[in-house]
Amino acid sequence: MIPTYACLARAGFWKRTLEEAATFTRQAVTFENAREPSGPLHLINFDSPDKIEECKVMGDFHLSGFSTADLDYHAVAPGQPSHARFHGNISLELPPNRPEIQRSGFAGWRTRDQQRTLFGRPTWNTDRYRYLAVLFKSDARKYYINLQTKSIVPTDIHQHRLYAKKPGEWETAWINWDDFVRTNHGLAVEPQTEMNRQYVKSIGISIIDRVPGTYDLSIAKMWATNEDPRPVEEDYQGTEQPVEQR
Repeated sequence: MIPTYACLARAGFWKRTLEEAATFTRQAVTFENAREPSGPLHLINFDSPDKIEECKVMGDFHLSGFSTADLDYHAVAPGQPSHARFHGNISLELPPNRPEIQRSGFAGWRTRDQQRTLFGRPTWNTDRYRYLAVLFKSDARKYYINLQTKSIVPTDIHQHRLYAKKPGEWETAWINWDDFVRTNHGLAVEPQTEMNRQYVKSIGISIIDRVPGTYDLSIAKMWATNEDPRPVEEDYQGTEQPVEQR
């Protein structure tokens, strides 16, 4: 697609393009993609209120359903990091004037598509990382992590259950990228082709257990990492201390 003059004139377009060009140049000169990365790749870090604007909330309410969903920012406080709180109510009630709607009861959020540059929309390259890590606090309901990549089938979503070992407490989950399942409209599809991890477009979380009632999930950050997924204790000041094994 050839960018229109209106697109080129938008504030920040050339700044983003130059930043993208600098990234490509650095990778080519230093052979960056040929070696293991020196640190994690942050996909979303809710460390400031404006990070909420980088996300969009979705649910059956877009189809006249009655579930609700909010994504709120909460600043750092004793015992907790800065984070986004994803909460609301799941309703299975069907819209009375939409006979074509046969199922309801879902909500979610995801990061917005990144803004265009002259090279198209930037994506995340997670190919050199073994794990996706999530720092979160759950109410133990059934949540799924959703990843969208550049794909032949645009509606394909790769999903993995977000398991909570300590409901009501902050914890970190490590998920092997190879464990994500390719789905389409909520159902696993075959063949289970390998995820295009070089071109991750968005990441998010949904609740699709279709159980009526309130839900409450807090997310501090999500990142790609090669860190060994052993138990850690977070002090929420940017450092992590391994838990002593007994």
